[in-house]
This record gives sequence, C-alpha cells and structure tokens, in this order.
Amino acid sequence: MRIAFYGSSLLSSYWNGAATYYRGLLRDLAARGHSIIFYEPDAFDRQQHRDIEPPPWAEVRVYPATEEAVREVIAEAVRADVVVKASGVGVFDDVLIEGLIAAARPDAIRIFWDVDAPATLAEIGDAPDHALRRALPALNFVLTYGGGPPVVDAYEGLGARRCIPIYNALDPETHHPVPADPRFTADLSFLANRLPDRETRVERFFLDAAARLPERRFLLGGNGWDDKPMPSNVQRIGHVGTRDHNAFNTSSLAVLNIARDSMASTGYSPATRVFEAAGAGACLITDAWVGLDLFLKEDEEVLVARDGAEVAAHLQSLTPARARAIGEAARARILSEHTYTRRGAEVDALLRREAARIREGGVPA
Repeated sequence: MRIAFYGSSLLSSYWNGAATYYRGLLRDLAARGHSIIFYEPDAFDRQQHRDIEPPPWAEVRVYPATEEAVREVIAEAVRADVVVKASGVGVFDDVLIEGLIAAARPDAIRIFWDVDAPATLAEIGDAPDHALRRALPALNFVLTYGGGPPVVDAYEGLGARRCIPIYNALDPETHHPVPADPRFTADLSFLANRLPDRETRVERFFLDAAARLPERRFLLGGNGWDDKPMPSNVQRIGHVGTRDHNAFNTSSLAVLNIARDSMASTGYSPATRVFEAAGAGACLITDAWVGLDLFLKEDEEVLVARDGAEVAAHLQSLTPARARAIGEAARARILSEHTYTRRGAEVDALLRREAARIREGGVPA
C-alpha cells in the first residue's frame, strides 16, 4: 500500500523524541512492501539538526511551514491508500487533520497516530469543538505509542471507532551495544528535553539523587537545560544525536528513565529511551508506572525507583557486575518480545485486514 505519513520529522530527532519510533516502524513497513512518503515541515530548526539523510526505504517531503505549502501537501493525500496524521507536528496540526480527512479517497484508510496520547486526551477531553475530536468518527483507527487500556477507553469514549496501542520498540540494527565512550562516562546518565510536564519529575528523581550523592557523577543530555540550577556534580551536554545514543547508554553505570507527568499517571507508556537503553545492554533505572511489567521485570531486567532517594540507593548498591547482568537480561527480553519487526507485523496485519473489509464494502470493526 502507499502510505502518506504526516508527522513532525523523520530526519531529525531535535526536539522530536518520536523520530526513532517513526524510523523503526516505517522502515519495517517498507520492508513488507509498503511504499512510504513522509511529510514534515521545515520548522523548529530540525532541518539544521538532521540525524539522518532521507533513507532508501522512504520518500521524505520537507515543506515550508506556511499555510500555502501545507495545503499543497494535503492535496497529495488523494494518491495514498493509507493517510496518517501524527500528533505533535507542531505547525498547522488542526489544518492537517481536517484537510487530510477531506482529501483522502473514500476507500483510503484514515489514521490518527498519537505519540503523546495522555497529553492529547487532556487537551481534547473538555473541548467538543476541537478539530481532532470532531475528526475521530471519520477515522478508521487511532493508533498510539502508549497508554494501554485507559487511553483506549478514553479515545473510544470520545468517538473513535477503534484505538489500538502500537508500543515503542527496539530496532536492533540501530540501537545495540558499543564500546564505552569517555565523553559519556558517568554513574548515572539521563537523556531528555526540558518540558513543562517533565521538569518536576526530573527534579524529584534525577537532581535530588545527584544532590544526595555529591561524590558521584551525573550526566544530563537534551535540550533546554542550560539555565536550570543543578548540583555541581551534574554535567550538562545538550542535544545528543541518535548516532551517539548507543555510546551514551553504554558508557555509564546506569541510565535513568523518567516518564512525563501524563504518561506516568496513565501508565503503559514506555518511552523510546527504555528500548534504546535496553537494546544497548544498559542497566536501566526507571520511575514506577503501571504496566511496566509488560515490558521489563523489576529487579531482574530493570531497577524501579519511586523518588530520588530510591534512585540514589540503587546507585549506592549497584556494582558493575550486577549492572551488566541487568542490562543483558533486559536486552534479551526486548529482543525476544519488543522489536519493531513485531510492531510492524502488527500494523501490517491491521492495514491488510482493514483494506480487505473496505474492498468488500464492510463496516470497519
């Protein structure tokens, strides 16, 4: 099938945490015979911070962030068998969802793909006139990269025909063990952009742990942290491109994952960082959230903390040998159960069943 995917960016992970998710899934779908065209706006300096050039498995159309240009790329949706509008494009999101539903062929599969479902639902839940909420009944599917039963119930309660989580996963060709890099040596590393609904939890889990362990070295990667007051044992290194993620994950004793407020409260929302770190064989410490056991087993494949004191306690008791054992167990679990090959197979089957129903004149189930 020809898939037209309208998202934030395939080429850049700059202020765009969904990049590796898009790459893993779409690359697998292309390998299954689908033709991918990805539309992304030239916005937020992402094109100046590309991690990759256009890959052989997808055509990428970068369009100016203007209303005229967005109307032009919307018009191209008529050529597609599957039309996908992702959340968080960042410019003209309402124009895109309304325009793509109108432009898609009657026999096309229409999808809203939400990479931050808890936040999206908080935005549209009390807004019956929101463009996305009005669009829900016209979509074949809402797909999400997390959220589990609470998100499914919420979307279907707002009028979506079907909501199906397609969780983050690992692309083992991209994220895998590599030798340690002195640039990223630390006792605990954390990689995330500074966002309003994450900052308090970063203070609680990461900065508090650093303050408790002044003799240990903490490494912080990501955008936006330059003016944030921090303990002196925290080193800020700014944006870390995807080409350095493996070394970032393998060069410290442990790697920390901290969910955003909405994802932590909803649960079932493992970030891409969870799978990237596990794929590299890193020892992962994560904040606690419902549904974690679907992906990793506490104390064997991941360490779980409820606050900075518990993060600090894990670090104090963690030996290099135990860190390696936890990382190796996590990598084995993720490779067995949570790769983009598995996720791609799930999406491929979903699309083919839906296309068959449409050809037969059936009502989407």
